[in-house]
Amino acid sequence: MSEVYAVRRGLLRDRCAAVGSAAALVSRPANVRYLAGGAPPGAVLLLGPGEDVLLCPRPPTADPADGRTDEHLRVDLLPVAGGDPVVHAADVAAGAGAESLAVEEHDLTVARHRAMASVAPGLRLADLGATVEQLRIVKDEEEIGCLRIAAEITDQALGELLESILVGRTERHLALELERRLVDHGADGPAFATSVATGPHSGRGRHRPTDRRVEEGDFLSVCLGANYRGYRCEIGRTFVIGTAPADWQIELYELVFAAQRAGREALLPGAEYRDVDRAARHLLDSAGHGEGLAPFTGHGVGLEIDEDPQLAPAAMGKLDACVPVTVEPGVHLPGRGGVRIDDTLVVRPEADGGPELLTITTKELLAL
Repeated sequence: MSEVYAVRRGLLRDRCAAVGSAAALVSRPANVRYLAGGAPPGAVLLLGPGEDVLLCPRPPTADPADGRTDEHLRVDLLPVAGGDPVVHAADVAAGAGAESLAVEEHDLTVARHRAMASVAPGLRLADLGATVEQLRIVKDEEEIGCLRIAAEITDQALGELLESILVGRTERHLALELERRLVDHGADGPAFATSVATGPHSGRGRHRPTDRRVEEGDFLSVCLGANYRGYRCEIGRTFVIGTAPADWQIELYELVFAAQRAGREALLPGAEYRDVDRAARHLLDSAGHGEGLAPFTGHGVGLEIDEDPQLAPAAMGKLDACVPVTVEPGVHLPGRGGVRIDDTLVVRPEADGGPELLTITTKELLAL
């Protein structure tokens, strides 16, 4: 993997050089991990003008959740306890003769930016923008392998929950149990806060679990994902509790299922982001549910659970092969509940079988 991280850093260095900057400072934790292999808490990565160096405010630990730092990358501790690694990096870059330093302005506070300028007044600070985030969009097969394992863990945890007694248990209790099961099956932790929504809460995106208890006849919608070696997946399913579903539940479920299938089938290399969104959104809008829909019907996943690309009506850009995304349409009817169906997939060309579905828990409307 050391070679992989070196190649990634080389690509970033080339892009910086193209805009006239011989050095770059990466501070966003997911970006640090992508380029360095590990991201100890508070660490930043300084590329050039000489040797690349990972600057850490305290000694790195062996916590697997932080990743394993590239063994060929220099790791330095800050000389002053409690110092800011971002400010120290500016001082190091200036001392090495750099005239400009590209920084992730979207990750820096105004105070930190000013502090950098004060310790290195002759150093021109340029905006690196979302350059690293753009490099992260297309995943290599090792990254996809981590996502595949994360999805397997998530499917296992959800499958076990479906075999247990649910009536009378609270949303909060079920969410905690799902997160425990993720860890039991090998996850570093949940990819995001697990959502369990019952009855009138069901169908809401990222609903925060409450003490409401599961009742007979409820829709139950869950959304969860595992974090495995830093890579995060997402799955969402909706079920009916205890009895055969009512006619309105069947109708709504079939509508959302059709929308989700249309979105999945649109995931091909070269497809416009907004066209994938439109494929799913059009069916729900035509059925009269357009006003309450989420601003997007999917997004990229990887070292963060919500990363580029965004599958949204105004999103610009086209899908590439080996881009993992979610497709997650949903409808919520106030006072009644609703349906969400969410999968993580990898964009693949038709010659390779089309989109690769990572989350395989059944999408049949089960009565639990």
